[in-house]
Order: sequence, then structure tokens, then C-alpha cells
Amino acid sequence: MSATAEQFGFGPFVVDVSASRVLRDGAALKLRPQAFQVLRALMENSGQWVSCDRLIHEAWDGSHVSRHTVSVTVAELKNALKEYGSWIECRPKIGYRLESPKSDELIKTAWHFWNRRTREGFTRAIELFEQAAHENEADSRAHDGLALSWLVLGTYGMRAPREIYPKYLEAFTRAVEHGGMTPELMGTHGHALHMFERRLEEAEAELLQSLQDRPTSVAYIRMAIFCSSVKRPDDALHYVELARKADPLWPSLPATEVIIRFCRREFEEAARCVTEALELHPYLLLGRAFCAQALEFAGKTEQALEQYRFGRVVFPDVTWLLALEATCLARDGRRKEARAIADGLKARRKSEYVDAYYMALLMQALGKRDDAFEELARAVAENSAALYLIDVDPQMDSLRQDARFEAIRGTIVPRTTA
Repeated sequence: MSATAEQFGFGPFVVDVSASRVLRDGAALKLRPQAFQVLRALMENSGQWVSCDRLIHEAWDGSHVSRHTVSVTVAELKNALKEYGSWIECRPKIGYRLESPKSDELIKTAWHFWNRRTREGFTRAIELFEQAAHENEADSRAHDGLALSWLVLGTYGMRAPREIYPKYLEAFTRAVEHGGMTPELMGTHGHALHMFERRLEEAEAELLQSLQDRPTSVAYIRMAIFCSSVKRPDDALHYVELARKADPLWPSLPATEVIIRFCRREFEEAARCVTEALELHPYLLLGRAFCAQALEFAGKTEQALEQYRFGRVVFPDVTWLLALEATCLARDGRRKEARAIADGLKARRKSEYVDAYYMALLMQALGKRDDAFEELARAVAENSAALYLIDVDPQMDSLRQDARFEAIRGTIVPRTTA
């Protein structure tokens, strides 16, 4: 349980003392003043028993009310807290107590590691979310965190999609079972359907429903990425603007605009977006990678290589960043360096996932066209997350002219990877 001078936090709730309201995911709960004051008293004495007389003093200013009235008010409060109402305990003749279970602290710590946005951070977050789920199976937040962690590991190309996607589906199913299909979960699943199952109509429907139910920056960003990948760039930029209005400092916002403008072949404009993206959020993986690509295609090769190398320092276990750097080197005529990196990546495949989509780009840059198509076919077989870009990625333009491209492209069909 955390607190500031004017706010308390427990579970998914924020108690705003100055405004006398309780928020869950940004939405205010409907509570009578007495129920709010009871909650405040319990939170200020978290983990301790609070007598009925003290609650009367705190919530009713000492006015004469019966213990039955207190009991009814506490029941009202527990009902408003829904699945978290069980955190309020009652002992006859002793009083009431609000105590967060061990899973709550585990979940908060898990999100701390998650926000590092590294493979190590996501892996540690998963361990903690799993511990939280073991402590309290009914706490849907643990399963929500697991689902998103597995999905991001696959989306970021940090783990093999065929390995992680079934784990995502299991966590998603449990999250729905315990907490219902929330707008956030629907948006997450719409994103999963887009990236890994390529069921585009269903994906768009879920993304739009999530956006309608709860219009957040992350929901706008997901719709922007979806529209860009299906060749609706104007719609994509429209959603970027909506995301900017919702939260101009949202971490992935500037990087998303870089991606969209890069795919629109607006390389100079994409490069101009780079400065904002890197100044605001220098440690975002996808932002750093696409900023480097934008700079490269805008003719700023050395600046692009600087960004790739910085990314490798921050994300040493993301192999496809190294593949992109080698591709840039090969295009710049430094093929010996590029070939050395390519050989190293092939060796690393024995022990870790190397995204074949980016290896296809590297092989093409090295003039190994047949190898490039072998890698592209492998990317399809491995269900690479990067395939969502295949129809719009400028780096695929040279391969797109070959008849083999359409043959391989035709094998990308709606699928379930479980």
C-alpha cells in the first residue's frame, strides 16, 4: 500500500483524499460520504483492527449511529470494491481491518521491473506475477501482467513467438476468467490478434471496441500501428494525433509517428521526429530502432549507426538490433563487418532466438538474395512479430520486386500459434 499527503493507493485503486473520491483505472466509484470516510480510516490504519466506535467517530463525526449502520456501510464499501472487497475483514467485538495480500506488493514490484522494458526486466516481472498468482489466484491483475509480459516479449522479438504465444493465451484466458473482459484486456488481445494471428477483421473490431470503451493513449497507439500496417497511413496519423491529445508525453507516441512516417516513405519527416522521440524517451527499444532506420533512409548513415550501437548497449540481448546495424553497414559498403556480424548471429541461433525477418534484410543487403528468401520463409514459419510490417516496410522494397516474395507472402494466413 502506498501513500502521499493527499492520496493513498491500494490494489488498482487510488484514494484521492482532497476530492473525497476513489478511482479505479481512472473511473470514480460511487460511494456515499460515510463509506468513503470508512475506507479512509481503514487505509490510514492499514493492517490494524479499527473498532466500530472509532469508525463511528471517523465517518459520522461521533454522531449516534448503530453498529448495524456501520456493518451496512462496510458491506456497501466491500460491494463497491468488487473482487477486492475481501481485503476488508471483520471480527465481532474487535472491528474491521483492511489488509492488502502479499500478491499486491508482488504485483507492484513486478510492474517496476516491467517498466525497465528489457528482456531481463520482463523475465523478472513474469516471475513476480506468477508468484502473485500463486498467492492469490483470483487477483486478475497478476494474470493481466503475465499476459502483457508474454505478449511484449514476443512483440519486441526478445523470445521466439512460438514459445511465448501459448503462454500469453493461457494468461489472457485466466485474466478474463478472474476479472472479465476489460477494455484493457480487449485492446491487448486485439493487438495480439493483429501481431501474431493476423486475424485482421477481428483484431480491428477488438481494438476499436477497446478504444470506444476506454479511449487511452495506448489504445490510440495500437490503432495507429494497425492502420499503418494495413496501408491506411492517414488513419494511422489521425490516431497518433488523438493519442497526443490524450497524453502528449506518452512514451511510445513520438516513436509511433516515426514508424508511420518511415512506412510512408517520408524519411526526412521521420528523421525530424527522431529528436523528439529520443529526447523524451531514450530507452524505448522500438523507438530507438525505428529512429535509426529513419536516419539511415534519410541519408544520415553515421547517425543511424550511432543509434544502433547505443541500442545494443542498452539492449544487448536483442539480436535483431544487431542484424539491423549489420544491414546498415552492408548498404554502406562495409560488407566485411556486416558478414562478421551475420556469421555471429547464425551462431547465436543455437542458443537464442534470432528473428529471421531481420536476417532476411541482412542477407539481401549482402547480395545473398536466395538466402534472403530462405530467411523470409523461416520468418513466416517462426511467426515473426515483424511480419506485421511486411506490406509497408521500405526495407522490403527490393525483395518485393521478386516473384518469390508474393509466393511467401501468400503463406501468411490467419492462424493460431498455440
